[in-house]
Amino acid sequence: MKKIRVLIVDDSAVVRQTLEDILSSDPQIEVMGTAVDPYAAAERLKKEVPDVITLDIEMPRMDGLTFLRKIMQQRPIPVVICSSVAGEGTATALKALEYGAVEIITKPKVGTKKFLEESRIRLIDKVKAAALAGTRRSRPVPMPVEVKPKLSADAVLPKGKPGILSPTEKICLVGASTGGTEALRVFLEAQPIGCPPIAIVQHMPEHFTAAFANRLNTLCRITVKEARDGDAMMRGQALIAPGDRHMLLKRSGTRYYVEVRDGPLVSRHRPSVDVLFRSGARYGGPNVVAAIMTGMGDDGAKGMKELKDAGAFTIAQDEASCVVFGMPQEAIKQGGVDKVLSLDMIAPEIVRACG
Repeated sequence: MKKIRVLIVDDSAVVRQTLEDILSSDPQIEVMGTAVDPYAAAERLKKEVPDVITLDIEMPRMDGLTFLRKIMQQRPIPVVICSSVAGEGTATALKALEYGAVEIITKPKVGTKKFLEESRIRLIDKVKAAALAGTRRSRPVPMPVEVKPKLSADAVLPKGKPGILSPTEKICLVGASTGGTEALRVFLEAQPIGCPPIAIVQHMPEHFTAAFANRLNTLCRITVKEARDGDAMMRGQALIAPGDRHMLLKRSGTRYYVEVRDGPLVSRHRPSVDVLFRSGARYGGPNVVAAIMTGMGDDGAKGMKELKDAGAFTIAQDEASCVVFGMPQEAIKQGGVDKVLSLDMIAPEIVRACG
């Protein structure tokens, strides 16, 4: 199988050389080139397209965030941010995820070379994970030997027929990935006070989801918070799955709540949209209204089909308003979508569907 080809974009010669040495040491990765800034990177992209880009943020002539946004608008490529200004929960890190970065590595302001060398395994794993998250199919992306086969939601919640569910208050389940932080902002800002209970899986690194939820909570009329195990689903509230933990919908009588648990990667992700949607099919069925939004890959597509088969009403974001159409497109292909809508129409349609 062909190697994962990486383009390194960083204005520091030391960092470029260190990253090249580290990534090239893995037999499944090939550094196709380096660039001192986004302009040099753009020239390289005219000639050949990598599988993954590692990208600094503070650079001359054009900053990394601007370049990231241009990449995602023109031709989405998995991007790993490697920067000293993208610390956990910072506005810069959240903006990078909002623009479509797949992974973030925070470099220290001093001792960068030593830090990168000591973080060799983490760096290689993040580049491989980014490659696996990509949607390009022009050539196969090799699966790292240490990564287990792609697992379905069976690994967390075995598939079973939904029981006979009595009508209850409608609830909303949402899944998103690349570009989803901005899509969720638009979606949640449009929710009225007293909106239906909402549970969200957004692919995001560990420790970032709390800051993301807090930021949304300051912008929206409803309450937005990072989910904790046992949190009740309540009107006027949105729960966001914590990074690196799965979130499932559960039911006790007529009351809905969420379970937050550990588990293997499902559809290459933790949290996984497929896991949330399968639990919704089992415990919510026709009481669920679900939406799948912008994102790379196919996480959520199978789960959405299960939801529809269980009687839920399902919505996919349309291609024109997506940063990356991968996840909604796969859900549509699998026959799990009742309605395809632009981003600005999803919130009012969910409010209508929930009565």
